[in-house]
Amino acid sequence: QVQLVESGGGLVQAGTSLRLSCAVSGSIFSINAMGWYRQAPGNQRELVATITSGGSTNYADSVKGRFTISRDNAKNTVYLQMNSLKPEDTAVYYCNAGIKRRSFSVEYGYWGQGTQVTVSS
Repeated sequence: QVQLVESGGGLVQAGTSLRLSCAVSGSIFSINAMGWYRQAPGNQRELVATITSGGSTNYADSVKGRFTISRDNAKNTVYLQMNSLKPEDTAVYYCNAGIKRRSFSVEYGYWGQGTQVTVSS
């Protein structure tokens, strides 16, 4: 059983920071790209940032310069450092990872359960 467990969400004021973490557990062979997505009420889930196994990153325009994605491959964990938070960043944040459970397995995208981030003005 593969699990992605997010932590670090909460209620903060605009202009402050939060750091989200997502740890992968279970029997796995490899993790490829990892990423963070978010979904606000009434909106579709959208990409926030992704990072490849080699460390290449990609960000949504709305978070460039404010958010930083990183990963610790030894801990199978991905992080999202969120600075200068705005009320429009309020959403449920989900982590995603492309995982192969065995060397011969097809890569499959797993999702975490989500963590709420609320930014007050």
